[in-house]
Amino acid sequence: MTALARFHRDEVLNCTRCPLSEGRTQVVPGSGDPDAEILFVGEAPGYHEDKQGVPFVGQAGSLLDELLAGIGLTRADVFVANVLKCRPPSNRDPRPEEIEACESHLFRQIGIISPALVCTLGNFATKLLSGRPEGITRVHGHELSLTLGGREVLLYPLFHPAAALYTPAMKDTLRADFARIPGLVSALREGAPAPPLPERSEPTATAKPASEAAVQAEPEHDQLGLF
Repeated sequence: MTALARFHRDEVLNCTRCPLSEGRTQVVPGSGDPDAEILFVGEAPGYHEDKQGVPFVGQAGSLLDELLAGIGLTRADVFVANVLKCRPPSNRDPRPEEIEACESHLFRQIGIISPALVCTLGNFATKLLSGRPEGITRVHGHELSLTLGGREVLLYPLFHPAAALYTPAMKDTLRADFARIPGLVSALREGAPAPPLPERSEPTATAKPASEAAVQAEPEHDQLGLF
């Protein structure tokens, strides 16, 4: 880890920019390879993340590990972070003032890590980083070139693992979208066109929002903003 990366981590760990700092157990700055080519970005820490100080643990974290293994990667090969570094009470949606206070931490991380590919997990992170109103159901698996943290990156929206846990068809789509990641990274290294999108059928949303089901199945864990 570079001196700049250590300084930024310490800055995040000691952040008191918004009231979320008053109720947290731990700050969750992110984890993984600080020089990773691939950065995954979720919404905010949940109950277990707040206790452990590590992003994406529990069932959603296990599925993320499984998806990474499916393309020959582990957590040590990538960097995983959230937009917010502290848990919102009861996993409620982040408030505008919390996003404003915390988003610069993420953009600084992107500038320091300098990933080639930024994979947003779920609706919230996708809309924030893309700056576009389209939801994750429309844009998942469709890459977008843009500048984040002063770096040219390829943004790659993905369904949130927590949502996929409760919709089997969505899990299949998530696996298919993950399968394109190695090709996208290779193309970025070589300056070649991105691999074509595979043909696939879109998942049908469940009658009950997956975020509600997630809260019932694993209390105070899963992040919101999944769709």
